[in-house]
Amino acid sequence: MKQYIAHITLVVRDYDEAIQFYTEKLGFRLLEDTALSPAKRWVRIAPKGSDGCCLLLAKADGAEQANCIGNQAGGRVFLFLYTDDFQRDYEEMTEAGVRFVRPPRKEEYGTVAVFEDLYGNLWDLLEPKKG
Repeated sequence: MKQYIAHITLVVRDYDEAIQFYTEKLGFRLLEDTALSPAKRWVRIAPKGSDGCCLLLAKADGAEQANCIGNQAGGRVFLFLYTDDFQRDYEEMTEAGVRFVRPPRKEEYGTVAVFEDLYGNLWDLLEPKKG
């Protein structure tokens, strides 16, 4: 038996602004953008070099979903972006205007800093300690 998580849904305000942020500021790849109806699209994005789980961008449908935009984890770090070169990615993201809300620090598990996406969801940028 084989199981895996294929997509994680991220509720967004607008498809195009979310695609722009993730592709231009974070360097993610747009894997798919398929219209399902006049109001709904199937939009998948993933970090460069990733061949596993991806984000499924879902435009909020109604007030209840809109209230979750930017707070999908109740104020906790929601997603973890692993990297093989923390300094490279930190500098590229900073230059692209990504807002880091906690500065880089060395931890027993690696180098980490917390940033927010365009809606305020918190992410860890993390280079795991080698070995």
